Amino acid sequence: MRVIDIWRFPVKSMGGEQLDGAEVTATGIRGDRSHGVFDVASGTVLTGRRTPELLFAAARLAGASPADGVVLTLPDGTQLDTGRSESGEVDERLSAWLGRRVELRSAGDEGVTCECPLDFERDADWIEWQGPGGAWHDTARRRLTFVSTAALADWDRRRFRANVIVDGDGEDDLVGSEVSIGSVRLEVDNRVDRCVMVTRPQPGLERDLDVLRTVNRERDTCLSVGCVVVTPGKLAIGDEVVRAG
Repeated sequence: MRVIDIWRFPVKSMGGEQLDGAEVTATGIRGDRSHGVFDVASGTVLTGRRTPELLFAAARLAGASPADGVVLTLPDGTQLDTGRSESGEVDERLSAWLGRRVELRSAGDEGVTCECPLDFERDADWIEWQGPGGAWHDTARRRLTFVSTAALADWDRRRFRANVIVDGDGEDDLVGSEVSIGSVRLEVDNRVDRCVMVTRPQPGLERDLDVLRTVNRERDTCLSVGCVVVTPGKLAIGDEVVRAG
């Protein structure tokens, strides 16, 4: 398996940016899930599960580091650069767009409250859990995810928001082992459970409940694998996935 695509999602649940190569830190690809849209009233960071509108915006890092800020592109084409905007301007524009008071926040040591409907057909029976700090992923451990083209089949890869796409197949067989990609060493520790997010509409994609129905029926609810970073480093398109040992 070789890397054919790399994605970074600087703002949780917004569209991301494609990269030719990436630096990987202890929390995953540098800048991935480094920011989120915080709902002031509920005290939670919004996701596309509860607020699907987020998937129609996109974000990229303004520089090499999350500290340089992010550039957001809203559905109407408006661009907001946190490094060049007046204090409070980005929050005001996001609040006006979403119709509620929100703030764009950077991920810190405190984790994020995650939520998901158990009944994805009706968006009902919501549950909550606590994600990690450092980068706002949805799982208890900080990670990077990758998936093969064979597992994706004809589905649009944007629905699954994996960091790395590889050609070939066989990623499920790597769970419980360590792999190297470029100079990065990863512990492949689980198959990734899928939820209502993969059914949500986004630019060029309609709402499609059959995606999750099929994953649940044919893949035991999982698609892609999650990894913990053992050794930080760099990876790039063309790098081979090498199983340790």
